[in-house]
Amino acid sequence: MKKTIKKKISGLLFSSNIIGIFINPFYISRKNLYTAINKISPSITGKTLDVGCGQKPYMHLFNSSEYIGMDIETSGHDHENSKVDVFYDGVNFPFDNETFDSVVTNQVLEHVFNPEIFLKEINRVLTPNGKLLLTVPFAWDEHEQPYDYARYSSFGLEYLLQNNGFEIIKAQKTANNISVIFQLLNMYIFKISSFNFASKVLSLLFIVPLNIIGVFLGFILPKNNDLYLDNVILAKKVNHV
Repeated sequence: MKKTIKKKISGLLFSSNIIGIFINPFYISRKNLYTAINKISPSITGKTLDVGCGQKPYMHLFNSSEYIGMDIETSGHDHENSKVDVFYDGVNFPFDNETFDSVVTNQVLEHVFNPEIFLKEINRVLTPNGKLLLTVPFAWDEHEQPYDYARYSSFGLEYLLQNNGFEIIKAQKTANNISVIFQLLNMYIFKISSFNFASKVLSLLFIVPLNIIGVFLGFILPKNNDLYLDNVILAKKVNHV
């Protein structure tokens, strides 16, 4: 019973469900990321590889004929709730060339020390014109320490993708408005609160109103494309590297 409840709460942390506004300190981030991925999801079809899959939180959004989750065994988080089909060594993907029609990798690139090798492997296993859905944080705290190596601007990602055989089809910045400030405030409060129950309940007194105010002001105030939470990119393989 306890495990089932924990699993349901964990699922809410990735969704855009309105309940999350009352329990999720990362609601603004997760809601915007989920919405952006959902808009791109029709482009992810055929045989799909999810690199760094974890719990496969977005699998249900895609029209894949086959969905394979791959992850690295030693990382900054445990795999208690993970849905990993294949573990790999963090460098070489255990698949033949041109095996997949699409690749999904969400919030993973910042944990990769050698991004060019990583992107070359994605390129290698994709079929010609295969699609890549890549999300990566821009304004975020260090996480899954010590396996957190980088933050990427939209220009840095464009450079990396073009140099490794990809062409960007669509690029989006999430929470590119004042809500980014409220998300960072919530993250700060969550991180400084200890792990005892009382302090977590107390932190909700701040987290819930910050979520509500952040979402509201994000709708009515101007956008700022220079400060945002995440990059969400749809690209296609244009040449083998």
